[in-house]
Amino acid sequence: MTQTRSYWGWGYDKFLLPEEMINKNLSMTKKLLGIEEFEHHEPIAVDDLDLRQARISLPSELASFCSSSNYDRASHSYGKSFRDVWRGLRGMYPNPPDYVAYPKSTADIQQLMTFASKEEITIIPFGGGSSVCGGVEPTDDNSYKGIISVDMKHFDQILEIDQTSRSAHIQGGMFGPQIEAGLKPHGLTLRHFPQSFEFSTLGGWIATRSGGHFATLYTHIDEFVQNVSMITPTGEMVSRRLPGSGAGPSEERLVCGSEGTLGIITSAWMRLQNIPTFKKTITVSFKDFHAGAEAARLISQSGLNPANARLIDAIEAFNNGLGDGTSAMLIIGFESHQRDVTPWMHEALAICKEAGGTWDEARVTSEKRSTKGDAWKNSFLLAPYLRDHLMMKGLVVETFETAVTWDQFPTFYKAVKKAANDAIQEHCGAGIVTCRFTHIYPDGPAPYFTIIAKGTKDKQLEQWDAIKQKVSNTLIEYGGTITHHHAVGRDHQPYYKRQRSDIFAKMLSSAKTAVDPNWILNPGILFERE
Repeated sequence: MTQTRSYWGWGYDKFLLPEEMINKNLSMTKKLLGIEEFEHHEPIAVDDLDLRQARISLPSELASFCSSSNYDRASHSYGKSFRDVWRGLRGMYPNPPDYVAYPKSTADIQQLMTFASKEEITIIPFGGGSSVCGGVEPTDDNSYKGIISVDMKHFDQILEIDQTSRSAHIQGGMFGPQIEAGLKPHGLTLRHFPQSFEFSTLGGWIATRSGGHFATLYTHIDEFVQNVSMITPTGEMVSRRLPGSGAGPSEERLVCGSEGTLGIITSAWMRLQNIPTFKKTITVSFKDFHAGAEAARLISQSGLNPANARLIDAIEAFNNGLGDGTSAMLIIGFESHQRDVTPWMHEALAICKEAGGTWDEARVTSEKRSTKGDAWKNSFLLAPYLRDHLMMKGLVVETFETAVTWDQFPTFYKAVKKAANDAIQEHCGAGIVTCRFTHIYPDGPAPYFTIIAKGTKDKQLEQWDAIKQKVSNTLIEYGGTITHHHAVGRDHQPYYKRQRSDIFAKMLSSAKTAVDPNWILNPGILFERE
């Protein structure tokens, strides 16, 4: 049975969260935030949405693979940020694409670009639409005559597998589960598992410099890209397939993180890994988050490179089935396709003990999977669905993922928590702020802050804007990045301007003008036209 994606929110339209998970979260939120009664919002039926008529006409050769249905246009208007879902849930679609294109060949894409360049129409590359930073929302610049969202779902094949070089040529529109299913019979894996894995594509990962689940070593998609093919308004770019090169700036690295502003990624050769056969996960308790952070720092600098080293504060851990609500928890995991990982685990636990950590010693020698680790994993995958459910109840929910050096972390952590709590008190009256490390590096962690706050009816977007601004400014002011793995998009662009150098911005603008002289590709993302 084919499942339908939600046009307004995360995942599948008819997906049901476990009742126990819903009740636990709503009960805790109601108590902590002092909420007497939740709101309840239901989305408008997609066919009842009052979308404006398409403003442009298409030639027959393009019309044959384009759609103007309400479902297609609404589901390609936004990504999945709080701002996107809040508007979508309320049927607010003032600027939908005029058409959604579903090209089946590079020739189709080139035709679209030629037409769009000539007719002053913007093109929005679209993979899975899972952006949480406004990365696929069309520009509201009225100097353009129309908008076409280009959905890459037909570019969904593994074109070739090179077992000798342990790499594969994969089309850009292929979703995460398809990629892994295609590689598994060969004993191979791309081993890139972002939280959006089920609903995001290879091209989207590359375009946004996606971060995966694994905490150390290979953390971002960049590290797997061997070559990339991309269609631009001025032609096709295909970089040379190499294991490494010192020949000038990397073509692939320029494409990684370009967010659809330079071209549409059609395929890439990707470095693969053997599927791990040895795995072990242990959950370690610490008296507080700072003690756990010290253990994470020591592990990050040990050379052990664990697959997982996710530090979770007490409240978030308890909410996800870990701990008793008083201890920070560090989930440590090792994987290998060659050898038993128990010796590595012993070394990591020795470091944890030095920092004051405790754990169930029986788990070290047990061959059974950790139920605690599984509980966290299940909560992790269901979190986007839960976020939407909390929004339907009128709550303000947001995350801030960043990275900062270890020397700055204590001051940074304190400042961000204070900024978040101050903003919540000023604009919402009540809320909670939690933190976890998604990744750790020898020179610093990647903290991920989650905010759940009391919403005021019909004012949640204003509250979200105020909190977003306050915390984002603090991230930059105290030495962090505005995003570690969620990309820039429209939501982060004002703060990205403060992070990047002015000269680099000019370099990017010049590169865009070279391949996209009419600036039709995702304008307003990353940088503005000068």
